[in-house]
Amino acid sequence: MARPHVTLKLATSLDGRIATASGESRWITGELARAEVHQMRASHDAVLVGIGTVLADDPELLVRGEGAPHNQPVRVVLDRKIRIPATSRLVQTATDRRQRLVVISTGDWPKDALERLPQSHGGIEIDLVKPGVNEGEIAAALRVLRGDHAIKRVLVEGGGIVAASFLAEGLVDRIEWFRAPIVLGQEGKPAIGALALTQLSHAPRWRRVALRELGPDLWESYERAP
Repeated sequence: MARPHVTLKLATSLDGRIATASGESRWITGELARAEVHQMRASHDAVLVGIGTVLADDPELLVRGEGAPHNQPVRVVLDRKIRIPATSRLVQTATDRRQRLVVISTGDWPKDALERLPQSHGGIEIDLVKPGVNEGEIAAALRVLRGDHAIKRVLVEGGGIVAASFLAEGLVDRIEWFRAPIVLGQEGKPAIGALALTQLSHAPRWRRVALRELGPDLWESYERAP
């Protein structure tokens, strides 16, 4: 079975940072860029983040504004130890099938994980995923999203560890990069975590297919280089 098409969305400073050292990140890019992101969410079946983003930012990941769909994209959280708080906005807004939340764990669940989350909400599903032979954790998660949830297009929104994991497994098909004209410095939080590269020739390569101005921000689109 084919995996979902994966788009990695990045919203960063000029030096590739997504937040200050203290974690402040709202808002790096401007209103025009944020409006485009909402349209991008609407064009995908699922929006995916890691548990680090949930704990740091408490996002809803819903499509807002003009053109918001009646059935929202599925919100997906990669959460190995099921640490997502029951009080998080993702959990609290997963009240029905129109605003679904899928939590994927590739580790061992703590004993109280299922008791902490309000399964009765009806919009929450928890999947324990075991990677197959020669299959990475991200590939296993995508397999479940495609096979069990019929998801064909995934928008990955963060954070740096998740972005690096998708790139390291070669599972990103397109990058949509929104770049604001600010500089946050080395102490800022990077958009992409460690890739453990030892040679320049091993770096994933991309070709830019579009470049647009959105007020003060730049929007760059990349596809994997052949």
